Amino acid sequence: MADFIQALDPSKLVIAGTALSFITSGFSAPSYNLPIFLFGIYVQEASEAVQSMRAFTFLLGGSMFYDIIWMFSNTQHWFIKFLSILLLLLKIPTTFAFVTAFQQRGGQFSGLGFRGNDLSGATVWSMPGGFTSGGRDGYQNVDSPVDAPKPLSVPPAPPAPPAAAAPSNPGAYQSV
Repeated sequence: MADFIQALDPSKLVIAGTALSFITSGFSAPSYNLPIFLFGIYVQEASEAVQSMRAFTFLLGGSMFYDIIWMFSNTQHWFIKFLSILLLLLKIPTTFAFVTAFQQRGGQFSGLGFRGNDLSGATVWSMPGGFTSGGRDGYQNVDSPVDAPKPLSVPPAPPAPPAAAAPSNPGAYQSV
């Protein structure tokens, strides 16, 4: 089975899906198929678009569910219904071919953007205030012990003598 999927050409499958969705788009058929397959053409040709390929694969797999709902809830001409069923059946190997191509380009489907089950991963940012290990910008870590206050090297200056009493309400307006 894996050899069969690896032998599939994703570009030919997405072109066939685009052609079928273009033919059915003029009739009572799901309107989302043509934009999805046009996006698939772009993704298949762009070698650096790994995240776009992941999005296309999820969209294509999810659209199969919506195709089934569409077929049960809407009436179609028998020929358009036949083409819609062919398109639905074509989505299955296309999805598997794009999963294989995605993995060959170095992508992973595990989790929601995390590397496997590693949620800690590489730190891109740190909390302000030194809530991460190592402290930052002069902040003390939350888990590090509190240092005792350091003694002053210069004795404190004696308090200044009290200033002379200022007149009450200087510069105040007087009423006439």
